[in-house]
Amino acid sequence: MKQTDNTRWTLGILGGSGLYDLEGLENPEWVSVSTPWGAPSDDILFAEMNGVRLRFLPRHGRGHAISPSDVNYRANIDALKRSGCTDILSISAVGSLQEAYAPGEFVMVNQLVDRTFKRETSFFGKGCVAHVSVADPICARLSDLAGDAAKAAGAVVHRPEGRKALTYIAIEGPQFSTKSESHIYRQWGCDVIGMTNMPEAKLAREAELPYATIAMVTDFDCWHEAHGNVDVASVIAVMQKNSATAKAAVLNLIHTLAQTPRTTSPQGIETNLDVAIITAPETRDPKRMAMLDAIAGRVLANP
Repeated sequence: MKQTDNTRWTLGILGGSGLYDLEGLENPEWVSVSTPWGAPSDDILFAEMNGVRLRFLPRHGRGHAISPSDVNYRANIDALKRSGCTDILSISAVGSLQEAYAPGEFVMVNQLVDRTFKRETSFFGKGCVAHVSVADPICARLSDLAGDAAKAAGAVVHRPEGRKALTYIAIEGPQFSTKSESHIYRQWGCDVIGMTNMPEAKLAREAELPYATIAMVTDFDCWHEAHGNVDVASVIAVMQKNSATAKAAVLNLIHTLAQTPRTTSPQGIETNLDVAIITAPETRDPKRMAMLDAIAGRVLANP
């Protein structure tokens, strides 16, 4: 497996409809990418813009045919890594758990809580065991650049301040929360709620890919007494309003990346597997090793 060129930006974008029809895309081509973990959600749109390579993957497939619980997160991350991505930006619709974050505003989360339970959460397992740190699951550099891009696009952007984290809690879904659950998540200090960023972020970290999220608030979940319970119609209405801003934010980010030489992440994300794989080389399973060619080929090739 050819190793990713980390000296040039190749931005993978996981998101919904609309982001793959940006004006100005150069040489766009939908490409089918096979992985050892099964099929990703859709083909990947390969394109370039201003010298930045782009890889768009609709997380739920074009037409939104895949439920959050049924997304093959391992295949998606593997396919993006296999496609040469150096970084991943997630565009995600979320509910707000705090008064301060209103529908239509963007939240640059830096912490995640995983309450999913049906999903495969790791590339590693029997035959090759690894334990990566996800203490700080979001790439601070990519998040800062994306936040600047969203602000320049006219969005109200919320960012972590000092020691105050902005936390996204991922629930299994596909149902929205009960009121009791919503209030519990608020008591835990969570800020926004969604269904997709876990185990996505964990898998990106195992793949040594810097990952950040633009969380677009569509509703107040169901805790807010002054607002009705969340429903699909209201979520879609706000998402449609956010779509133009999200596109502008992505274009701004691409423009910034085109003018910013890429260096490795200050958090050491591209080398975190150096201290994560615990299975001795002589006891590693060849089949598992073959499946890890894209994800961990950099370290497994030199045990």
